[in-house]
Amino acid sequence: MMTKTLITGHRGMVGSALVREAARRGGHDVLTAGRDRLDLLDQHAVFDFLAAEMPDIVIVAAAKVGGIHANATYPADFIYENLSIAANLVEGSRRAGVPRVLFLGSSCIYPKLAPQPMTEDCLLTSPLETTNEAYAIAKIAGLKLCQHYRAQHGLMYHSAMPTNLYGPGDNYHPENSHVIPALLRRFHEAKVAGAASVTIWGTGTPRREFLHVDDLAAACFHLLGLASPPDWVNVGVGEDVTIFELAALVAETVGFTGEILTDPSKPDGTPRKLLDISRIKATGWSPSIDFKQGLAGAYGDFLASLEAGAARL
Repeated sequence: MMTKTLITGHRGMVGSALVREAARRGGHDVLTAGRDRLDLLDQHAVFDFLAAEMPDIVIVAAAKVGGIHANATYPADFIYENLSIAANLVEGSRRAGVPRVLFLGSSCIYPKLAPQPMTEDCLLTSPLETTNEAYAIAKIAGLKLCQHYRAQHGLMYHSAMPTNLYGPGDNYHPENSHVIPALLRRFHEAKVAGAASVTIWGTGTPRREFLHVDDLAAACFHLLGLASPPDWVNVGVGEDVTIFELAALVAETVGFTGEILTDPSKPDGTPRKLLDISRIKATGWSPSIDFKQGLAGAYGDFLASLEAGAARL
């Protein structure tokens, strides 16, 4: 029998990877609903949709996302929209009798100065990074919704907390994108223009971990296959690089041979964000996509999207 699986946010980078992974694995009757069909901020619409469709699994991959600039500029939008998405889908799933929900959060839920690498247990132990506090609080609320619904109602509602993601279908907006797609675009444009240098935000010293979105999708379906997964689990690669090292890797991938400069007047964000992934590895999952190969694939996707006029620019 096919499992009816609702994947929200299916047009985004994460959602589209989940749709690909469901097709690869088989056994899933994938249900999607774009914004033209369902407004996830509309509680009554979400409740009615879930009651009518009655999926077996709901994956909450829909979210309002962005980089440091977007989070700092639109904090009210980030907290309201992400809180609404989480509350509407989790409570709507309970009312519709959905037996399983997987909520996707982010490594930014952990404190700014959390011990590195960050374990799941460091949640709520000290203050958050202020530049993305609004988004982080909404994601913490979604995680806690699932934890408490599981405890009170006996429902298998649980969460996955991925590290920084990259891969096909990313957002390449010059101000509202995350670091890898932003760097891919900037170095590509610099190469095309014959620029002598590219300046990156901040000092270049913060360390970041990057997971290919297809590895995340595989981890999600792995977790959904477990009879009793943890309430929340980190999903990452267990290794990190400095932002300057990342910029050099992107420049190499793109073929840019100019100088890479830093701008210390711009914010760095959290000094380091490395996840401890021992909990999910203990369940039998590990990442499989090499970082350099993943970057090459992401750049290829950017070029193909650019050629087709379909890139989110």
